[in-house]
Amino acid sequence: MKRNLRIKAFIIVGIILVCIYGTIGVPKSWGDIKKNFGENIKLGLDLQGGTQLVLQVQLQDAFVATADTTIEQIKSDLRKNNLQLPDDAISRTEPTTVEDADKIQINIKGVPPTQAADFRRIVTSASYSQWTLTPVNAPSDYRMNVTTSASLEIRRNTMDATIKTIDRKINGLGLSETSVQPTGRDSNDAEILVQLPGVSDISHIGHVTEVLKTKGILEWDQVVEGPFTSPDEALAKHGGIRPLNTKIVPEAPRGASGKRYWMVSSIPVVRGSDIMSAHANIGEARGWETDFVLSQAAATKFEAYTSANIGKQAAIVVDGQAISVPTIQSAISDRGRITGASTQQEASDLALNLNAPLLAGLVQIESRQVGASLGSDSIQEGMRAGLVGLIAVVLVMLVYYRRAGINATLALVLNAVILIAALSYFGATLTLPGIAGVILTIGMAVDSNVLIFERIREELRTGKAIVAAVDAGFSKAFLTIIDTHVTTVVSCLFLFIFGTGPVKGFAITLVIGLVANVFTAVFVSKTIFDFELSGKKRVEALSI
Repeated sequence: MKRNLRIKAFIIVGIILVCIYGTIGVPKSWGDIKKNFGENIKLGLDLQGGTQLVLQVQLQDAFVATADTTIEQIKSDLRKNNLQLPDDAISRTEPTTVEDADKIQINIKGVPPTQAADFRRIVTSASYSQWTLTPVNAPSDYRMNVTTSASLEIRRNTMDATIKTIDRKINGLGLSETSVQPTGRDSNDAEILVQLPGVSDISHIGHVTEVLKTKGILEWDQVVEGPFTSPDEALAKHGGIRPLNTKIVPEAPRGASGKRYWMVSSIPVVRGSDIMSAHANIGEARGWETDFVLSQAAATKFEAYTSANIGKQAAIVVDGQAISVPTIQSAISDRGRITGASTQQEASDLALNLNAPLLAGLVQIESRQVGASLGSDSIQEGMRAGLVGLIAVVLVMLVYYRRAGINATLALVLNAVILIAALSYFGATLTLPGIAGVILTIGMAVDSNVLIFERIREELRTGKAIVAAVDAGFSKAFLTIIDTHVTTVVSCLFLFIFGTGPVKGFAITLVIGLVANVFTAVFVSKTIFDFELSGKKRVEALSI
C-alpha cells in the first residue's frame, strides 16, 4: 500500500514540476518569473490589445483565372485537332463583384458548321467537366458556364488557399499569436477575419495591411515596344488598335520621373507559380535585390527564351506593374534576380509576396484597434472574477466538507496549474472567453468533488467502514464524472467546429480543464485520502 502511495506521489510531484517548468521555466528571480510567464502564456487581441482586420476575398479573380486557363486549353485542344477559329472567337465576361463571380461566362463564336460536331466533342470531354456547354446560335455560337459544384469548389479552394497564404505572410513578417479565419457573417463566404495582437502602431499596421493585400503574382513578359508616356501613345503607333497577344502595363514609378508604359506580350514566359523560392539579398552593386529560383520545367523554358533573346528587353511585372525592365545580357537557367529595391524592407516584402502569392485580391472592409489599456482592464476584471469565484468556492467547500474541503482545494489548485501549463506547451492563445473557460472549469472541478464526497457520505450512512466507504465513493462516482465530462467535451467539439475564434478559444480552454479535472478529482484526490488514512492503524472518523 505504502509503495503504491509513493509511486502515486512521485507521479503527482513530477507532473507539478513539469507544469511549473512549462509555465515559468527555471527562474532566478521574481523578474524572471514574470518575464517567462509573459513569454509562455500568449495573450489574444482582447487581452493584449492590437488590430483586427476584415478582408474581403475578391473571388471573381479566381473565377477569371479559371476561365482564362480554360480558354487557353480550348485553343490548344482545337489546334491539336486542326480546328481553326478566328483569334477573337473565344472571349469571356468580366465579373466585377464577389456576388457575380460565379456568373462568369465563356463565349465562343464562329465555329464552322462542318466542324461543329468535333468542337462539341472536344469541349464536352472530361477535361471540361467544370463547365456546361449551351448552344446560343447553333451550330456556330456557344456559351460555357461554370457548374454549381465547380463554383462551390473554386470558392472553397480559393478561401482555403487565401487563409493559408495570409498566415504564411504574417509568419514571414515575424508576427505571433495571430488568428486568420473566415468571419462566417458573409453569405458568399468571402470575408476573412485577421487578428494581430500587439500591432497598434499606425505605420506598422499600414505596412502589414499592404503586404497582406499584395497579390504577389509575378510575370516575366517579353517587351514588344516602349517605353511610352501614355497608353494612347502606344496604341497610336498601331492605328489605335492593340496588336494581338499584347498588353500595355505601367512601369512602377521611380523617383520624380514621369510614369512610363510598356507594350509586352500577353503570354508570360515565366509565371509566379513557376517560382520555387525567393529571398532578399545584397547585390553586386551593394544594393538590395530579390533573388528567385524557378522550377525545373520553368528553368528549361526560361533558358531557351533568354538564350534566343540576348540584347532584348524583358519586363518583370508584379500585380500588373512593371517593377523592372532589364536587358537580357546572358542565358538564364533556374535562377534570376529583381534589382532596383531602395531598401531591405522593399526587397524582403517582394520576396515574401512571391513566396506566398494570392489567388485572388483582397479588399479591406473593416479595421479596428483594441487599446492595450482595454486589454489590461479585461485581464484585471477576468482575474478578479476568477479570484472571487475561487475564494467563494474554497470557503464553501471548507465550511461544508471540513477537512475534506482541503483535499478539494488542493485538487482545484493543481487543476489550474495543469491548465495554464497546457496552454503554454500547446502554444495556445489565452483570450477573454478563454478566461471564462477557466472559471467554468473551476465549477466543473468542484462539481466532481461534490459528487465524490456525497457518494462517500452515502456509503458511510449505510454503515460501511471509512476506508471501504472512500473506495466505494470514488469507484461509483467515477462513471458519473466521466459521463458528465464526455458530454461537455462533445459540446465543446461542436463549438470548436462551428464557432469563431473567441468561441474556439473558450472550447479549447474548457476541454483542457476537463481533462485535467478527471486527473485531479479522481487520481490526486484519491491519493490524498489514501495518504491520510494510511497513517492510522484504525480509522474511527472522517472529516467530510
